[in-house]
Amino acid sequence: MVKKTGTATKTTPTIKKTVKPKGEKKRRRTRHETFSIYIYKVLKQIHNDTGISKKSMDIMNSFINDAFEKIALEASKLVRCNKRHTLSAREVQSAVKLLLPGELAKHAIVEGCKALNKINSA
Repeated sequence: MVKKTGTATKTTPTIKKTVKPKGEKKRRRTRHETFSIYIYKVLKQIHNDTGISKKSMDIMNSFINDAFEKIALEASKLVRCNKRHTLSAREVQSAVKLLLPGELAKHAIVEGCKALNKINSA
C-alpha cells in the first residue's frame, strides 16, 4: 500500500483557496429580464423547424419592449384624461386601438380578451 502525502507533484496543480472576510457575501448576478423565452415559444408554434439567432432575438426583444412602453404610456394618458386613478383593461384596449393599425389592432384585442378570460377562469 502506497502512502499519499499532502504535497502536490509536478503533474497535479495545487488549488489555492481564497479566503473572504466574514462580512462579505457571494456576489449575485443582476437579473436581466427579457421576452426571449416567450418569443421562442411563439416561433416554435408557428415554424417548428426554424431557429433564431441571438442578434435577431435582441431585435425582437427591443421591439416588444418598445411596443409595451408605447401602449403603457398611451393607456396612462387615457387614465389621466378621464380623471381616474386605476389603469384597467379598458384603457389598455383603447391604447391598442389607437396605436396599432386596423387588422393588427383587432387581432391584438381578441388575443388580449382570450388571455384575460383564461386568467379569470383559473
